Amino acid sequence: MYYEEIVWEGRKMIVMNVEMDNFFAFRNFRMNMSYPKKIVDSSIKGEFLQGRSNFRYKKVNILMGANATGKTSFGRFLMAVFNFMDTKQFEKITKVIDDTTQDAFFTMDFITNEYAMYRIATRISPGISERYEMADIAVDVQKVEISKKDSYESCCKKFKEIQLQKGNNFVEELEKIRGLSWLFEYPSDSLTRYQIPENHVERYTNILEKTLKALDPSIKKVERIQSVDNAFVIRMKNRNVIMQDGKVVDQEILSSGTKAGIALAMVVASIINGDHGFYYCDEKFSFIHSDIEKAFLSVMIECLKDNDQLFFTTHNTDILDLHLPKHTFAFLKKDIYDEQEPIKCISASDYLKRNTDSLRNAVENDLFSSAPNVEFVYEIANLCQMN
Repeated sequence: MYYEEIVWEGRKMIVMNVEMDNFFAFRNFRMNMSYPKKIVDSSIKGEFLQGRSNFRYKKVNILMGANATGKTSFGRFLMAVFNFMDTKQFEKITKVIDDTTQDAFFTMDFITNEYAMYRIATRISPGISERYEMADIAVDVQKVEISKKDSYESCCKKFKEIQLQKGNNFVEELEKIRGLSWLFEYPSDSLTRYQIPENHVERYTNILEKTLKALDPSIKKVERIQSVDNAFVIRMKNRNVIMQDGKVVDQEILSSGTKAGIALAMVVASIINGDHGFYYCDEKFSFIHSDIEKAFLSVMIECLKDNDQLFFTTHNTDILDLHLPKHTFAFLKKDIYDEQEPIKCISASDYLKRNTDSLRNAVENDLFSSAPNVEFVYEIANLCQMN
């Protein structure tokens, strides 16, 4: 699946902390989205829960790292958890377990459309048969109110005072959760079905036109086809292209970057419209120029609403030059020799404490040990000597 969205009235979804073991390639993995103190003159507006100024959260999370370090898998894990909580179907989460002969565990702290923080803890035991059953799934959901003076840390202390109540099946536990809302967008050369709400069509058309013009100078205009549902015509210099439900007739006419722009326009439009609360944009700029990526990310950040949260994965080190708080950046590192914790999440702010510390210099000097291994690539040159 390359695209998924769900909307609830209230439109708020903030993930504060994730811990997991035995999902995808993650073992004893943890990523935290709180930060300790207010940043003066921050370029990101409102990095706190509105009405609860002490409750700080990372509104923008830029995930970087070499290939196969888990950036896409982390998003797919979150999507599996969200679907599990929403549909109450355990297959949504068991399908991403890595070793089915071992226990799998995750816990997540998150906020939806109320002044309360949820904590879901789930343990999945190996099934006796080849397939998982309901008895293998143990879920505990707790909720604490967020008072006006509370921080994330003080709410975590409240959880310690709650006595665990065992006995409910996981469906009854998940029924406690209300107000989920999300948008995931993953890289794909194929285009995905989109249904544009009627009251947003004009704005979306404008966003789509400006996006495609930035990516392809031969595109002159984008117009809605009034007589066809959810359909648009992309007018180019020498020909026209029809798009309906996000799918393009004669896709080979458009470059990979231009096709990626169609999905990108939907993400930007969703943020501007405030359709969701949680956005995960995974490497949508693989075929797009670095300066365009920087510009779009800046726009996405600027247009985030109160209590929104954006996850954005990229390989583009030029993103490091954006004027963003250091806690915005997290680096995923894979160590295949560490069986206990093969993938680690390293927050830049844990290493760079001073305002004068250069994030780009830290990355170029591989302070976070997240640089790709090019040794095997250069070894290919040795094959030349064998001919």
